[in-house]
Amino acid sequence: MSSRRHGGGASRPAGPLWPLLSRRRFWRGALLVALLVLACLQRQHLGAAISAIARRGLMRTQGQQPGTEGTRNVMNFEFLWMAPFLSGGGYGAEATAFVLPLAGTPELRAVRIALHGDSVNYDYVQGIPPEQMQVLQRLADPSPAGLPSVVVCHSEPGAWDPALFQTSRCPPRGYHAALYVIGRTMFETDRVTAHHVQRINRMDEVWVPTDFHVTTFAASGVDPAKIVKMVEPVDVDFFSPQHADGTPRAALLLPVGKRILGPRYEALDRPFVFLSVFKWEARKAWDVLVAAYLTEFTAADACVLLLLTNPYHSDRDFDSKVTSLVARLGLTRPAAGWASVYLGDQHVPQTDLPALYLAADAFVLPSRGEGWGRPHTEAMAMQVPIIATNWSGPTEYLREGNSYPLPISRLVPVEGGPFDGHLWAEPSGQDLARLMRHVYTHREEARAKGRQARRDMLAYAPQAVAGQVLARLRQIEAKLIKAGRLGAGRTRASTLSQAADLIDDGAGEDL
Repeated sequence: MSSRRHGGGASRPAGPLWPLLSRRRFWRGALLVALLVLACLQRQHLGAAISAIARRGLMRTQGQQPGTEGTRNVMNFEFLWMAPFLSGGGYGAEATAFVLPLAGTPELRAVRIALHGDSVNYDYVQGIPPEQMQVLQRLADPSPAGLPSVVVCHSEPGAWDPALFQTSRCPPRGYHAALYVIGRTMFETDRVTAHHVQRINRMDEVWVPTDFHVTTFAASGVDPAKIVKMVEPVDVDFFSPQHADGTPRAALLLPVGKRILGPRYEALDRPFVFLSVFKWEARKAWDVLVAAYLTEFTAADACVLLLLTNPYHSDRDFDSKVTSLVARLGLTRPAAGWASVYLGDQHVPQTDLPALYLAADAFVLPSRGEGWGRPHTEAMAMQVPIIATNWSGPTEYLREGNSYPLPISRLVPVEGGPFDGHLWAEPSGQDLARLMRHVYTHREEARAKGRQARRDMLAYAPQAVAGQVLARLRQIEAKLIKAGRLGAGRTRASTLSQAADLIDDGAGEDL
């Protein structure tokens, strides 16, 4: 069982990683799920699910602290962040990292959140650290603030008003009713689809995480004046090597995955562990990774490749996919036997991820494209050396001094799906095998790069990124005041109270 306090770093993971929930955490999660389901049955918008819990006597969180009503530097608008906070996906985790440090900041008079863009992942909800959930509950309070609203629509542009699928409306009552509307999104290919360009240009501005996106968005037709780079926060307190507690790695790793190829972990003498965390899709280049690993290593090398994955528009028959790949590529079993491959497809709660990273000697993911690369930066914050494709989002933080950037062979067309015909990277399998062997052999060098990676990730700490958000909001405030759109006497009903009206009307439900 693993337990910790979010942000404090004093409590450390302890004991086996799986099963991952103590009885107390299980019943807390079960109660929360029950409340969420009840809210759905009552035809409430899923964004009100957290709010229903918040109304149970929890203190209402606003940016302005008691007694500071006369503070001159308080921004005179409500800040509403709409995102899939409980989805368990990248957008949801990123949005949470953005809003947590903004809660309670004296510069914002009111901060609110609402669910948007995806449904609730109940397994994920059970693993949210309690301190985070308490803040999210307070921020989801839909009580009117009586202020004009700056709204962030944090999702893929197809979810923005008018949405291409069933989700809550963002902005809640259209663009005309909001003071200012910001889109937060990213893509993993060399361009933005034309219909998404139109949606992005409807926003007042769009926040993208990297220079790669600034370039690709502008080249695709997004108004350059609307593009603002806003990096993704990395929770360096939660993902911290301080959480090491001396638990044997076998107790952490073995219950997570099942053996697909090669010897059992227990039969190896202190094996070197390569960890890869991804959802199962072609973009993640799991085929390149498995082929490079099995070509370069054998059972004599005493190493393990642990694939931690989950389905993405696919079934869960991952072990047969791995063995089928081996047959399709014509790989022959080495004389010493296959190197060990483990695969885990069970959900690992957020609270237990630090222990998992700490059990690895290296993180490796040769993906063909990334928006940001959340597992990459989590591993780097945990001081784990990483090998990752040097293209798309990760170019924002990958350096020779803090990682092992993987060269690409070329750009290749995406085949099928919504990005058919776009280009993404084909990582070099030969270079991947070489880098994995190098890390395996030069372990102290790899550990030194991991330590540098940790230092570099501190620049992306949530408080540091919150400072960038506040600075940008100050610029937006000045622009609105200059345009006469923000000032004394120019107030309207809170967009969250408007969202509450939509709930009462039964409109905009997430399913």
